[in-house]
Amino acid sequence: MKISGETLRRLAQFDTPTISNVIELFGIRPANTGFMDGRIRALYPELPPMVGFACTAGFRSAAPPSEGQVYYSLAEQIRKAEELPGPAVMVFQDFDDPPVGATFGEIMCSVYKAFGSAGLVTSGGGRDLLQVRQLGFPVFVGSTICSHAYCHIVHVGEPVRVGGLVVRHGDLLHGDANGVIHIPLEIASEVADVAPEYLQAERILLDFARQPGTKTVAELEAAQKEFAAAVERLRRRLRRVISR
Repeated sequence: MKISGETLRRLAQFDTPTISNVIELFGIRPANTGFMDGRIRALYPELPPMVGFACTAGFRSAAPPSEGQVYYSLAEQIRKAEELPGPAVMVFQDFDDPPVGATFGEIMCSVYKAFGSAGLVTSGGGRDLLQVRQLGFPVFVGSTICSHAYCHIVHVGEPVRVGGLVVRHGDLLHGDANGVIHIPLEIASEVADVAPEYLQAERILLDFARQPGTKTVAELEAAQKEFAAAVERLRRRLRRVISR
């Protein structure tokens, strides 16, 4: 399914928790699935949201590649990324447990950015943190490690598991200071359309909480009821769209 550049731009206007809340309204997957867990964190939480298509890879660094075995190069990874319909998010599963060497550093991130990548996610570690920060390149990691050890890419384009989430090549990902989530392609445009309406519904409770003066529990209950009704209207509308 083709996702337009305009849809990607609109998705990037919203934080990842909002995207998560809107996806839940469609009821197409359990609410406790579809996102990476707390093992994966944003190294630069001040950066705007990352949106792009997963370019998956496996990684090892505990030992040198076996003699005669074929390992993918950085160039091969870029070739695979260029097959995607939009900006790539480089997604690595580090098969060493615990991770031994850094998955990325300044050079790799500079190359990825030069080829239009939107960011990087790894279950392993990263290094050259200050230099990568200067690139303004979003990275999400499980740890930080000063050495690359025997780093090598063992496959490109196969499914990986990162932060408890199975990521397939071409999956649409959204990430920010709060974490990383998978957006199903079939609802991506609708998620971008509905996000402003969901934020407007949230304003009901936020305006109540922020208004000056003494508040009562009865007033809180009324605001909660109004918010719930607004969200339910959205939910019913979206599920009618899915059913068609």
